[in-house]
Amino acid sequence: MGNTSSRATYSPNPSSKKGPCSCTFCSCAPFKSQNENLPMELPKPPIYTEDKSAEKHKDPAVLVVQSVDLVIKENANQHQTYEYHLVEKDNPHLVIRRGQPFDASVTFNRTYNNGEDVVCLVFTAKDSKNASYAQGTLVTVPVFDDVDSKPSEWSAKLLSSDASSITVQVRTPCDVIVGAWGLEIDTKLKNVPDKDATVHRYTCANAVFVLFNPWCKDDTVYLANEEKRKEYVLNDTGLIWRGSHTRLRPTPWNYAQFEENVLECAIYLLNHIGSLRKTSHNDPVRVVRHLSAIANAQDDNGVIVGNWSQNFSGGEPPTKWGGSKLILQQYYKTRKPVRFGQCWVFSGVLTTICRAIGIPCRTVTNFSSAHDTQESLTVDMFYDNDGEILKDLSSDSIWNFHVWNEVWMERPDLEPGNYGGWQAIDATPQEESEGKYQCGPASVAAVKRGEIKKGYDVDFLFAEVNADKVYWRYHGSTQPLKLIHKDQESIGMFISTKAIGSMEREDITHEYKHPERSSEERTAMLAALRQSGSMYSRYYLNDDFEDIQFDFHLYDDIVIGSPFKVILRMKNKSSSKDYGVSATLRIDTMLYTGEIKSEIKKKSFESMLKAGSQAEFALEVTYEDYENKLEDQYAFNIAAMAKVKETEFEYFAQDDFRVRIPDIKIEVDQPVIQQGNEISVKLHFKNPLPKPLRKGEFTVEGPGLGSPIKIKLPGNVNPGEEAVANCKLTPKMSGEKSIVAKFTSKELRDVDGFIAITVTPSGSHLEPVQPRNVPSPVNDNANAIDQE
Repeated sequence: MGNTSSRATYSPNPSSKKGPCSCTFCSCAPFKSQNENLPMELPKPPIYTEDKSAEKHKDPAVLVVQSVDLVIKENANQHQTYEYHLVEKDNPHLVIRRGQPFDASVTFNRTYNNGEDVVCLVFTAKDSKNASYAQGTLVTVPVFDDVDSKPSEWSAKLLSSDASSITVQVRTPCDVIVGAWGLEIDTKLKNVPDKDATVHRYTCANAVFVLFNPWCKDDTVYLANEEKRKEYVLNDTGLIWRGSHTRLRPTPWNYAQFEENVLECAIYLLNHIGSLRKTSHNDPVRVVRHLSAIANAQDDNGVIVGNWSQNFSGGEPPTKWGGSKLILQQYYKTRKPVRFGQCWVFSGVLTTICRAIGIPCRTVTNFSSAHDTQESLTVDMFYDNDGEILKDLSSDSIWNFHVWNEVWMERPDLEPGNYGGWQAIDATPQEESEGKYQCGPASVAAVKRGEIKKGYDVDFLFAEVNADKVYWRYHGSTQPLKLIHKDQESIGMFISTKAIGSMEREDITHEYKHPERSSEERTAMLAALRQSGSMYSRYYLNDDFEDIQFDFHLYDDIVIGSPFKVILRMKNKSSSKDYGVSATLRIDTMLYTGEIKSEIKKKSFESMLKAGSQAEFALEVTYEDYENKLEDQYAFNIAAMAKVKETEFEYFAQDDFRVRIPDIKIEVDQPVIQQGNEISVKLHFKNPLPKPLRKGEFTVEGPGLGSPIKIKLPGNVNPGEEAVANCKLTPKMSGEKSIVAKFTSKELRDVDGFIAITVTPSGSHLEPVQPRNVPSPVNDNANAIDQE
């Protein structure tokens, strides 16, 4: 569908004079700092249609376009875009990947004559102010019989013609601006001078969406491996790891990059939020840096409001989200930031946006992740005599886990040096970079080599995965600090992402750092320190000569609702000397960001340790001790501070852990089902608490399964009983899909589970397949996956 109009003159290269612009949010608008008041209402999302009135054509000899068929289904299959809602809906749009040809059929009012007629395609980048040839936002592409174009050039090749139509093969450049493009077709007579020519213009009603292309060797986001492209571009479900380094817990996430209004929202974010120039929409480096800024609402009224408190009134707790779909659809509809998110939510949404526009992307979790606020590459913690952290002095922190993203692309801006491949970006608003809460892209290769001056934010990423922890005893403002412990090995552990083609964990720690205690790891650290210019001294504590040996231990396979204990074991290695030992054990609740919240229990001990003997101090904690003090991630911080009286040797140890949450078991009557058929689903798990669960509710969702289903339980779930719910789903799209479930109640939250199913196209033959619900248990250095 489209409209035609006629013009008296035609010039293939009109002048481009850019006049003043009064817009507020386009790329030519002046930058506004975060201190200035920004409007709460953002520009409405554009509707990509044209409505021009057709004029009566006064020159009957000129070829007139009657209709254009963009062969949407066939092109979508060739471009791996057939799952987008824009392609599938009643009024479909063409979605293509740049650098790859697509076909179009044009029908005229008469037979096309190659010797007499001129046909020219006119592409205009939508939402560009004063589109121009110079900026690459306005392009004319004449149709030729024979085309020999370069990968960076537009071309339109005549493939065939018949009585009243032609088929044209159009190729976009491998570095064209990504987004929505308007398409018009101009026709005129070849041998008529421009000043006398009559030009007919046909305007296509729907925009053409152009994406990055990991299948194109000339695109800087090219990814050679097909299985990786399927995983990091096309897979619409995944796992995000959370928990702590002692308990790695996979959380299912519905990326839903093909769902309704998700791609439109991604393009809207590029065009209307933040300050990315339109001419930079072709550069994946600048695009992903922009996306890391606008995925959070800190500066530009972006997508998600971060909240690390316990007050989530006015929004949803971060643990309640099971995917990106509802977040992006709500944002696109209301044009207001969605409340609330934390790091894994920011990462999940950013993965969706990147995959939607064609950039290979994956979520990455770093356990024991440093937040270095001083750019010193160390995390300095200060404690008093009771082992209590002094928050006013300790601005650095260690998060139980932190989730960011990796995107795949070349880095011509950094070469030479082989900096291409995975680049880290982070949408969680932690520290400002160039005046905005944005982070990356940081070359992972540069992070591993300790080249912290390479753009962007390599120093921050390096500290997150490889900083040293330094513990100090603070005796007062007039007394010197005493180094009581150092730890070079516990930052940056079990760096995790979803494995290719399975719901398992892949450990990618080796991509960020050399093995701990290796000479390569220390060499990278020293190289980073020399570049940082930090004046912080590096101290190393050697306590091998001490007679008293300490060992701090936690039995950490603890299900929520159960008691637990921490133990400090002591051994006197001397065969002749007795030693007096005093110690304090304490347990506090903590946020996953490392912030200590409420004291649960503390106890002091004293003992005379005879020569050659062993002893232990134990602190027992019951569910009643911690049930009313739990934070949203169920995390605890444990610490031991001990002193040998005779030698004044001081020992300090600290660790964190997370109690285990039950998983929702999901059963389906048909692990393989045809598209459009109904499937029965059963959800259940056992209440682990010694008290009833009240006002329980299951939420079930999955890509292509329609809107999320909420199931409220009719009564309480008593201790040891199962919470059970049943529902029916109808998959709308074929392929490997996942059903994701969440459960919340007054007493227990953040309970989830998932199962993978196979949806075959309608009318296909069904093969028996076993259902797959949870990842196989993985034991990395005795660290268990949180699945039963």
